[in-house]
Amino acid sequence: MPVDQALGLRTLLEERSRTGAGYGRRTPSSCLTLAITSGKGGVGKSVLAVNLSVALARQGLRVCLLDGNLGVGNVDLLCGLNGYWNLSHVVTGARRMADVCMEGPAGVRVVPGASGIVDIADCPPTAQSQLLQQFQQLEDDHDVLLIDTGSGIHRLVRQFALAAERVLIVTTPEPTSIADAYATIKAVHSPAGPQLSVVVNQATDDQTERIVERIQATARTFLRTGLSLGVGIPYDAVVPQSVLARRPFVDAAPSSRATRSVQRLAEKLAGQPRTPSRQGFFARLWPKMEQRVA
Repeated sequence: MPVDQALGLRTLLEERSRTGAGYGRRTPSSCLTLAITSGKGGVGKSVLAVNLSVALARQGLRVCLLDGNLGVGNVDLLCGLNGYWNLSHVVTGARRMADVCMEGPAGVRVVPGASGIVDIADCPPTAQSQLLQQFQQLEDDHDVLLIDTGSGIHRLVRQFALAAERVLIVTTPEPTSIADAYATIKAVHSPAGPQLSVVVNQATDDQTERIVERIQATARTFLRTGLSLGVGIPYDAVVPQSVLARRPFVDAAPSSRATRSVQRLAEKLAGQPRTPSRQGFFARLWPKMEQRVA
């Protein structure tokens, strides 16, 4: 199969089943990198990141979830985990990648403290090369690398988004949230940049349709760009209940409306064709470091 042939994650999964490949070294381009971001906090971004990761893993994909929230992240708590070590300890050399990875629901590998990646610029070149190899191995070992970025258009949020293949921008029906979502699209779009999608959280079907059409039309008119996907997730009481229980609602309430919506989103993402790039997420994040290692 030519490396430039478009293929979906389902094709990748079928190939792995046929060859019997498990965790191990593969080409970085075979890993889908997906950043989940939002223009403002409080829209359910991290909850979606956790539940989408589990839904993708339930399809048989090897999923790694990076908590890239600035400051104190909460992805591990939402997964029912209590982690002390995080990526900042890998960067300082106190721990290796295997020490900070935690196994979450459905076998999702959870990596806390991804915002500590920014400190790698202060490391000497030799340490940078060793760190990049560890990060690339993490990518090689998974089918999906999902990054839960911080909110807003902070520099690190933008770097995470631009290094990913696809970006999901989470919003709600509130006018301020919609405006912030458009501002995020404006900040991360580029001709050679990631595919952009919008998820309208806590919305009815009619609200989702109107909001997606509005954002799509505005983006096409003023930015000359469009959305790859536009989906909605309805309000569901199981969501706040699952947060309190520290258990993903796709596991706690598998037949709920919210779960069905997330499952449909996971199926769309897994089924979309993709053209693998020659570089992985971390190589795109640190192009100068990649040149040193090569």
